[in-house]
Amino acid sequence: MSQPVGTLPSQVTGDLYAEVQTFYAQQMRLVDALDIEGFADTFTEDGEVVHAGGHRQRGRAEMIAGMRASLPRYQDIAVRHWFGHLIIEPDAADPDRLRVSYYTLVTQTDREGKVNFQPTFTVEDELVRRDGRLLTRSRVIHRDSPAAPPAAS
Repeated sequence: MSQPVGTLPSQVTGDLYAEVQTFYAQQMRLVDALDIEGFADTFTEDGEVVHAGGHRQRGRAEMIAGMRASLPRYQDIAVRHWFGHLIIEPDAADPDRLRVSYYTLVTQTDREGKVNFQPTFTVEDELVRRDGRLLTRSRVIHRDSPAAPPAAS
């Protein structure tokens, strides 16, 4: 049974929320397993990622090349991406388009079991449904930083 989730003006059903959560679980398991081609296949052919440092990758081929070049960084560690606090906003004009914002934490575990936490990020995705399947069309990654303190009154 579908029930509304969240407190946004445009609430999504529990079914849609679960579908998006499952999409991310599958997508991140691919990247954590270093299945570069499988991960890239979760993006549209013209999909893009804008990394926190401003580096932009457009299209699956560019994503695959960038990830392949980064593989040595992941030798002898297990990487895990943890997502939470999803906000899903359907596009009123296009039911096959979703805007999703979430927090992410990345852990790296070495062979001795020591866990290293990476900086946290806020991510903004645009997901689209193609042939009944969710795909990422765009991803913008923002490194979290402390908010400025409120001005004294």
